[in-house]
Amino acid sequence: MKSTKAEIIAFLQAEFPQSLEKCDIESVTEKGASIIYHINAADLRPGGTVSGPTMMTAADYALYIAILGEIGIVALAVTTNLSTNFLRKPSADQDIRAVCRLMKVGKALIVGDVWLYSLDSDEPIAHVVGTYSIPPQR
Repeated sequence: MKSTKAEIIAFLQAEFPQSLEKCDIESVTEKGASIIYHINAADLRPGGTVSGPTMMTAADYALYIAILGEIGIVALAVTTNLSTNFLRKPSADQDIRAVCRLMKVGKALIVGDVWLYSLDSDEPIAHVVGTYSIPPQR
């Protein structure tokens, strides 16, 4: 059972409101999603770049949103693996767009990839592949 962007936002507002403090959901599509992660000084590391954990958070969130869009509201879907390739230095003064595409949607595991971009560039700053575990339905 798929979920709409509005249904996902309502779920997050009720159950995970802190996730919406730094992120806006741009779109929820067939086996995909796009989010904007808002960068501030707390997300920067020495050297004037966005930290790796911040970029991985954006990717994980986009993956979670895409999964909720594809299989419906499943609160206990959890990350089991996240592999990140950092490709180039992100702009420290730009938000990050994370664009997710689900590659495999199974009953127990879902695999997707996420491309991250600074909003001022079409060149990706990172590529992430992640796997989520879906709890068995009872």
